[in-house]
Amino acid sequence: YIEKYQSYNPPQPNRKLSTNTIHPIISIAPCPNQSKSKSRKLRPKWPAPKKNKATNYHLGTLKAKLAKLRSELINGPGGKSAGTKNAERGFDVTKSGDTRIGLVGFPSVGKSTLLTTLTGTRSEAAAYEFTTLTCIPGTMKYKGARIQVLDLPGIIEGAAEGKGRGRQVISTARTCNLILIVLDSAKPLTHKKIIEQELFSFGIRINQVPPNVKIIKKESGGIGYQEMVPQTKGMNSEVCRMVLKEFKISCAEIILREDITVDQFIDVIEGNRAYIPVLYVFNKIDALTIEELDILDQMPNYVPISSQHQWNLEELMEEIWDRCNMMRIYTKPRGQIPDYDEPVILHSERNPTVEEFCNRIHRTLIDQFSHAWVWGKSAKHQPQRCGKEHRLMDEDVVQIVKKAG
Repeated sequence: YIEKYQSYNPPQPNRKLSTNTIHPIISIAPCPNQSKSKSRKLRPKWPAPKKNKATNYHLGTLKAKLAKLRSELINGPGGKSAGTKNAERGFDVTKSGDTRIGLVGFPSVGKSTLLTTLTGTRSEAAAYEFTTLTCIPGTMKYKGARIQVLDLPGIIEGAAEGKGRGRQVISTARTCNLILIVLDSAKPLTHKKIIEQELFSFGIRINQVPPNVKIIKKESGGIGYQEMVPQTKGMNSEVCRMVLKEFKISCAEIILREDITVDQFIDVIEGNRAYIPVLYVFNKIDALTIEELDILDQMPNYVPISSQHQWNLEELMEEIWDRCNMMRIYTKPRGQIPDYDEPVILHSERNPTVEEFCNRIHRTLIDQFSHAWVWGKSAKHQPQRCGKEHRLMDEDVVQIVKKAG
């Protein structure tokens, strides 16, 4: 397993390195599983260095090597991504509804009780750990949307390496539009850090967006490097070339359109990262005092609830709605009033158009499309005649007109 190094300090000239040291800050020790000869343990050797150009280049190379080794240790030889034949598959749960959210957390934090409260689906809950041994799906309705909720088994430290069926749990979490990390309010906040590290090790980047970096591989011409904005977090042309060399990329065009770190650049190269929003749900707040709740209130992206007493569930459902970026589009048959009971649910981060709205209803509808009448915030006047490229907004009313004949 891997303990990520934090820093680098050049060795002293007269320092003698042990025979099991391949680098001043990296020592190799056999993994407990002796059958995997490539498994290694990396640990920091010396404290943090002073930052300068020489250490930046060297740290960039080390980060690339560690990323490749971590990928091989977690996903198997060749660094296969989660979900391939070389990695453990997630639970076989059919995706349904308009969006999917997963409940991730340690055992006995109230995930099963929360699923039962939100969806009405019976999930066994008891006073002992690991009550839930498989994925239990449920569906809740909110603002006309059908939201699939997955109650995943509890994970433990080392889940990304396969302990306690952790890889199956996190593989299923990768398929969700939103992850709810359920925490026990009465337990230490170190549990939050442990779960974040397990998700990070499995390639999930929580509450982040993909870096605005373009990598165009080519057959010849060497490495082309362009910066659209100044780089202040350690990236430059030399670091870029050293990282690409570790990934055996000798000819490519690199365009950086935002200020990024070396780790973000490595994520773009590997290309198998999942950028998923995360909401921290602190359960069992009935055991806390007002002063303790005030301390928790300083944390971002969190919602305090009590699933047993059904406290603050309305705020939780509103946060889920906002984080999933869902929007409602109402249909209007010709000569009738709009159907406000069963809206068509689209996701606003994709800036949905009338064409996407038609495909959501039926994939063949766009072939017979003539034009659409739109009422709502996206229309300049009420109604507005629009084509299939018109971009819709939340709670618009759309009437589709088919071609004559």
